[in-house]
Amino acid sequence: MLHTPADKKVHRAWSMYDWANSAYNLVITSTIFPIYYLAVTSDKINETQDYVYFFNWKIINTALLNYALSFAYLMVAFLSPILSSIADVQGTKKKFMKLFCYLGAIACCGLYFFKPGAIELGIILAILAAIGYSGSIVFYNAYLPEIAEEKYHDKLSANGFAYGYVGSVILQVICFAFILMNFPDKTFAPRLAFLLVGIWWIGFAQIPFRILPNGAKAKGELKQGVWKKGFHELRGVWIEIQQMPILKRYLAAFFFYSMGVQTVMLAAAEFAGKEIKKNVDGAMVPLGDTEMIIIILIIQLVAIAGAMLMARLSIWIGNLRVLMLTVLIWIGICITAYYTRTDTQFYFLAALVGLVMGGIQSMSRSTFSKMMPATKDTASYFSFFTMAERLAIVFGLFTFGFIEHMTGNMRNSIFALAIFFLAGLLLLIFTEWTRKKEGIDAHILKPHQA
Repeated sequence: MLHTPADKKVHRAWSMYDWANSAYNLVITSTIFPIYYLAVTSDKINETQDYVYFFNWKIINTALLNYALSFAYLMVAFLSPILSSIADVQGTKKKFMKLFCYLGAIACCGLYFFKPGAIELGIILAILAAIGYSGSIVFYNAYLPEIAEEKYHDKLSANGFAYGYVGSVILQVICFAFILMNFPDKTFAPRLAFLLVGIWWIGFAQIPFRILPNGAKAKGELKQGVWKKGFHELRGVWIEIQQMPILKRYLAAFFFYSMGVQTVMLAAAEFAGKEIKKNVDGAMVPLGDTEMIIIILIIQLVAIAGAMLMARLSIWIGNLRVLMLTVLIWIGICITAYYTRTDTQFYFLAALVGLVMGGIQSMSRSTFSKMMPATKDTASYFSFFTMAERLAIVFGLFTFGFIEHMTGNMRNSIFALAIFFLAGLLLLIFTEWTRKKEGIDAHILKPHQA
């Protein structure tokens, strides 16, 4: 342990990276970028399908974006074990965290040049931004067990998400103000928002970069090739996990429900833009940019309370039971979303999504950190955790996009999400049953030490 739990300065610095990078999560993945992307790629005349040409490949616009993000997260899943092994041995978590941070932030700045007709540039930069964001999170998460004792993980993890939600909403409001200025060039305000995200991300990231330690060095040297060593360590983590029944079952559950959660986060704005209508003088028309942004802001603001509520609830009933309750609510959300067609209905649904979105993310991260064995090799364990999450995103987004691509209707994709959540719930129930069978405390989540 590099710092004691009392070291609030380090804890705040760690949480500030959530503040910095969550601007990407809100503005780029959830609100302004997908709204802008739909606006510049939609067919204004023929409303039946919105096709684009990506290097001469004709494809539905939203399916293309989902495929692109799937590719980005697949790259991170492949790279993270390699880089994490280097970071563990050399104690260079911070260096790699910086590398991915700067890659993502610069790509966001580059989106300022994404104008109508430049679909290839927009997609490539969106991929690079996603790789930068996701890659930096691998090393960010790996700090959690190093800077805080296990009993503080739930609270610190929830605080990080709360910082992220507050920071991202502040920047979102600033960007929204520019959009309301109604510039002659309608593309200027959203493109300016992308530039501001990159500046915000790099700027506030300097706080954790200045205060966080470089990371503890694990024993060993890079005698093997980088590629072999990275996946060898990943295989080692997998073998160790096989000896931990609760952790093994929990990761399986996490993989399935993450396919649903992460896909909702990345595709919510696309769904609202295509499938939800509002009543204007008796006619049902698509939502405007203002309604879309308000919906996402509702999700983000409610998510702050959701993360704190789940952390408090875990004290009373334990992490696994909180996760089971949360996933059950997610199943209800999927069923409701399939039948949701108006803006009023979607506002209610957005509040419900916000309540469980922040909670399930922070609780999933802290639950894994509790189940981890005591080790300095935290980056490799969190690399495994992040790889599971990223692969879940790959499969989730690809499935969501593929079903829309094949059927021409995004609503049909919701059925896949419901199945993912149901599988996750059943595996969580099995995990809880295993915990009880082994007599392990619901709050500690570690086997009794000999």
